[in-house]
Amino acid sequence: MAFEDVLYATGGGRATITINRPDRLNAFRGRTILELCEAFERAADDEAVGVIVFTGAGERAFCVGGDVREPTRTMAEKRAGHILGPRLAAAMRNNGKPIICRVRGWCIGGGNEFNILSDLTITDTTGRFGQAGPKIGSAPLWWGCQLMPAIVGEKKAREILFLTRHYSADEALAMGLVNAVVAPEALDATVDEWCEEILRKSPQGLRLAKIALNAATDALHGPVNHGMELMALNHVYGPEPGEGIRSFQEKRPADWRPFRDGEGPEPG
Repeated sequence: MAFEDVLYATGGGRATITINRPDRLNAFRGRTILELCEAFERAADDEAVGVIVFTGAGERAFCVGGDVREPTRTMAEKRAGHILGPRLAAAMRNNGKPIICRVRGWCIGGGNEFNILSDLTITDTTGRFGQAGPKIGSAPLWWGCQLMPAIVGEKKAREILFLTRHYSADEALAMGLVNAVVAPEALDATVDEWCEEILRKSPQGLRLAKIALNAATDALHGPVNHGMELMALNHVYGPEPGEGIRSFQEKRPADWRPFRDGEGPEPG
């Protein structure tokens, strides 16, 4: 397919996949996810590719999650997401090749779920990490809630997911959310260095290691599917996400008081 939202390039044993929506801080829409599926599957099938770099265009953000300018409104749109979400996760987890997430700037919400689905993460000092779910009436149910405890520990995961704070690159490194923090001018050279080090390793050995490392968390496919179904029902029929998205678009704090005092609108 012809890409509109994603850049795909190969050379020197590596594939580079770039979300190319810098005007939206690389927020993704349905087409973006479809193109990412195609790109990761293409890299998986290319025997000349030994490592994949996943990044975002521009200087301000890797990815800030889903584009609230184009939210899904119908169950049919959500069902389409249910097909593409698992497809993208499989394309990332099951391709047998290490994925390095290269982060500059914001890595928030669904962008941080991309981060935790990647095998390794290198960020410069401008990196900012976190989840947005409860802030906008939802939760990161596409691998975020499921994988976060395995990466940062149970208590820290609950802090990240409940409080929706933003964390600096150094804080992300301390909790194990990233592998390395470098100066902005050293980011690309460090990514190149890590790619070259990986490419000096056995492709079969890397594939076997990735399969084995994913074995325990492969059991989370069921909870992810359940979570996505709940998210679809919530976003289409739930009033709280409506308030969350409106407040974000209107640049104001969300008003959750009606939903706590029993006076909120009835779902449906």
